[in-house]
Amino acid sequence: MARYKHIDTSPRLIAVDLERQLLPGTFEHALNHLVDRELDLSRFDARYKNDLTGASAYPPAMLLKVVLFAYSRGIVSSRDIEAACKHHVTFIALSGDSAPHFTTFAAFVSTLDGEIGPLFTEILLICDRMGLIGREMFAIDGVKLPSNASKSRSGTRADFARQADKMEAAARAMLARHRENDALAVEPTLAEKDVRQVERLDREAAQIRQWLSDHPEDRKGTKGKVIKSNRTDNESAKMATSKGVIQGYTGVAAVDDRHQIIVDAQAHGTGAEQALLMPVVEAVAPHCTPDTLITADAGYHSDANLKALAEQGRPALIADNQMRKRDERFQDQAKYKALPDPLYDKAHPKKAGHYLPRDFDYDAEAGTCICPAGKSLYQNGANCHHNGHLAVKFQGALRDCGPCVLRANCLRKPDTTKTRQVSFFYGKASETTLSFSDLMKQAIDSERGRALYGRRFATVEPVFGNIRHNKGLDRFTLRGQRKVDTQWKLYCLVHNIEKLAHHGYAQ
Repeated sequence: MARYKHIDTSPRLIAVDLERQLLPGTFEHALNHLVDRELDLSRFDARYKNDLTGASAYPPAMLLKVVLFAYSRGIVSSRDIEAACKHHVTFIALSGDSAPHFTTFAAFVSTLDGEIGPLFTEILLICDRMGLIGREMFAIDGVKLPSNASKSRSGTRADFARQADKMEAAARAMLARHRENDALAVEPTLAEKDVRQVERLDREAAQIRQWLSDHPEDRKGTKGKVIKSNRTDNESAKMATSKGVIQGYTGVAAVDDRHQIIVDAQAHGTGAEQALLMPVVEAVAPHCTPDTLITADAGYHSDANLKALAEQGRPALIADNQMRKRDERFQDQAKYKALPDPLYDKAHPKKAGHYLPRDFDYDAEAGTCICPAGKSLYQNGANCHHNGHLAVKFQGALRDCGPCVLRANCLRKPDTTKTRQVSFFYGKASETTLSFSDLMKQAIDSERGRALYGRRFATVEPVFGNIRHNKGLDRFTLRGQRKVDTQWKLYCLVHNIEKLAHHGYAQ
C-alpha cells in the first residue's frame, strides 16, 4: 500500500515576506503598484488634522487597497473586511499586517465621494496610456439594484400621514380596552406584550410625524409628478425590474468597445432610464472624438434625447422598442423567457386579450367602422395627429357599449370606461420632415447601423455580468445617492484595474 507524507494544515507561526505574496500578473499586484506608485493620494491629507496632536491615522493608500481588493473578492461587509485582514494572507500583505476596526473601513468608504471622481479619472488615464481605450464606440447601459432600504417604507406624504393616524388610533383603542377591563370586579393588569405593542405604535407614529416635519414637500420625478418617498433612504426610488419591484438605485456605465474599459460610472435614484442618458453623454464628452459612436438600448430612447444628441452633432444609435420586430433576422426567433425566480417572481395570471383595431371592420372609402359586436361606431376625427402620424378615429355610442356583453374583452377598464375608441393610421403627418425618432430608425435599420449596434451587446453586457455575478454586487449596502454613487464607482474601478492586470500592467 502506498505511503504519503502527512500534510499538516493546522495553524502555525511562520515568517512571511508580505511583498512576495503579491504575485506579478495578479489583480492584487497591479492594485498595490497602482496605489503606491501611480495615484496622487495627497488629496486625502485634508481629511486629517493630526499634524501636531492626536493619534496617527491609517494611511488612505492601505485602506483603498484593502477595500478594492475586498470588492474584487465579493466581500462588501466592513466586518468581513476586518476579519479578512486578520486571517487572509493577501489581505495581511496589502494592509501591512494591520487590522483596522470595521468602523474605520465603513467611514472611509462612506466619505470617499470627494476623492473617488479624481481617482477614477487617473486610472482612466493609465488605461488610455496602455492603449486600452479605442474611442470608436461607447456603449451605455444600466442595472437596477436594491438599496439598503425597505420598499414597505415608501409612500407619499398623505400615505405616511394615514399610517401615523392608524397607529395612533390602534394604540388609543388598546388603552381604552384595558381601561374598560380595569373597571371589572376582577382587576386585570395590562399584559407586558400589550405594553410593548402600544409603545411600539407610539414610537413609530412619532417617527413618521418627525419625518413629515423634516420633509414638508412630496418628492417629485423628472416630469414634476409626485413620486413615492422612502423614510429610510429618500434618495432611492421604487422601480420595476424583471424580478419584481425593488427599492433601489440604477447604476449606469459607459463602456469602451475596444477592451471593455468603463469610461464613466454613475448611480441615480430613479428607474427612468431616459433621464439618465444625457448626463452620461456629457460626462464622457472629454473622452470622445468627433467620430465616437454612442449606443444605448430602447430604455434610453426618447425624442428629447435624440434631439439633444443631434444638436450636439454626436453620432449615436439608440434603439427603439420596435427595432427587433423590423429586423428580419429576428422574425423566426423564439422570445426568451426567464425562468421564474422563487424568491422574486410575482407574476399574475395573464388577462384575456382585448380586441385590437384589426378586429374591427373598417371601410376607409365608406368611412365606416363595425365593432366585433356588430355595432356601428361614429367617426369623431378624420385628420388626427398622433406621434407624427395621421389617423382617423371612431367611438362607440353609449347606448351600444353600455349593455354590451363583450365589454370585458373590448375595454381595458370596463368598470370605469364608458365607450370604446379605436384609431386607424394612414400616413405621416408630414412627409417632408422626418422626426428625430424616424431618422434614428432609418440609421439603425441600415446595414451599417445593424452591424454597429450589434457590437453593443458584446461590449456592455459582459461588464455587468462581471460586476454583478463575479464580484457579487447584488445590492447596494450604503444609503444616500452620494454614498451609493461612490460604491458603484469603486466596483467599476475594480473592473478597470482587472483589465490593467490582464494586459500586463506592472509586470
